[in-house]
Amino acid sequence: MNKLTLLAALACAFGIASAKAPTHFSLRAESMGGAHVAVVDDKEAIHYNYAGLTQINRLGNYEHRPEQGYYPRNWIGDMRITFGGAGDIFKFLSTYSDVKDVQDLFRAAQKDANSITKDHPQVTSQTGAILDSLLLNPKYGKIVNSYDHKAMEARVKFDAEMAFHNFGAAFWMNGSVAPYVDAGLVLPYVVVDTFIIDAVAQMGGAYEIIPNQLSVGLGGKIAKRHKTNMVTVGLANYSSIVDTLKDQAGDATDNFFDSKTFSIGIDMGVLYQFNREVRFGASLRDIYFKQLAGETLVPNFTIGANYSPRFMNSNTGFGRKFNFAMDFADMFNAERNYKFFTHLNFGFELEQTLVAIPGLNNEFRFLVLRLAGGFRGGYPSAGIGLEVLRFFSIEAATWGEERGYYTGQDENRIYMVQASIGF
Repeated sequence: MNKLTLLAALACAFGIASAKAPTHFSLRAESMGGAHVAVVDDKEAIHYNYAGLTQINRLGNYEHRPEQGYYPRNWIGDMRITFGGAGDIFKFLSTYSDVKDVQDLFRAAQKDANSITKDHPQVTSQTGAILDSLLLNPKYGKIVNSYDHKAMEARVKFDAEMAFHNFGAAFWMNGSVAPYVDAGLVLPYVVVDTFIIDAVAQMGGAYEIIPNQLSVGLGGKIAKRHKTNMVTVGLANYSSIVDTLKDQAGDATDNFFDSKTFSIGIDMGVLYQFNREVRFGASLRDIYFKQLAGETLVPNFTIGANYSPRFMNSNTGFGRKFNFAMDFADMFNAERNYKFFTHLNFGFELEQTLVAIPGLNNEFRFLVLRLAGGFRGGYPSAGIGLEVLRFFSIEAATWGEERGYYTGQDENRIYMVQASIGF
């Protein structure tokens, strides 16, 4: 039995369709190309591999991890409230510029049409005169061609997370809208065919089967998804669309706490510390027991490895850590199994304490810088983060997602910024 046949059989065993489960966006992980299932040394273990909760209270604890005893990350725990947003800012700016140009051309064409209908009474169709004027302008054709199903995606996120040694819980929400712009006969119009709001509450724990070597984790979650129907917005129907959107927002609010629309799922994972520098991880996430918003969700099975070379790490008051990670992700996604690089994620991160009081451990770190990079499904990713006084942090990351069926077919470039408070 070859790999494709085996994966297809596993997919059938889990009743997998093509829908994707709610996804938490960690900028630390995404900037590393999404390779995180064996890293999981902080609150991100809740989302990628619950077994990693055993790592908390080791980094920064000299007795449990002498080679990184002063490393300033999670000596006590990891609790954060985060707000973030994302979109392809360059595409938005170019679209705004194109819209302005089309408006200017339309106004000029309307002015010409008024003159034509006034000076030539036999011309009775002003719309036809406007269209003729536009088509005679070569710039109009060039601009309109740029609207050929031009997709733009925007996202917002809210996270409330807490993680301690062997236990973690989180509540998070993601909102995603992916409109596309098409060229109309006279003016372009906008179609919103994907508008999703996901809300997830989850908690779980970890247990060391072999102390300091082998850990397992298990967690449960409750998820809610709201999706809207396709909406087309143009100048002619703008007023009616506003009313429609208000009605849909009302329906979403009224049905949000309807228990029949919730789905319950579980996550499980394992983490094996091979030696001080290398560990391996595997997780099976998003195993939902009922459909969400009428869709059967795809479980995510991921395996990975992390390498943290001792010579690149520092256990002084100015702590430093370096990770290189690689994942083979989302193996049950039958639509893309035939493309290897669509599943391959890898990346690195370097985190350095810049300002601290030496000898006072991680309680008195003032400024920490984090840099990361990698490849996610064949597309490059990068990120930067800055933590101030252990309490406030701001992060920015970019990564690519494939809209099509194989790497390089149709990239969706994401730029996300988030700010968080906590410790």
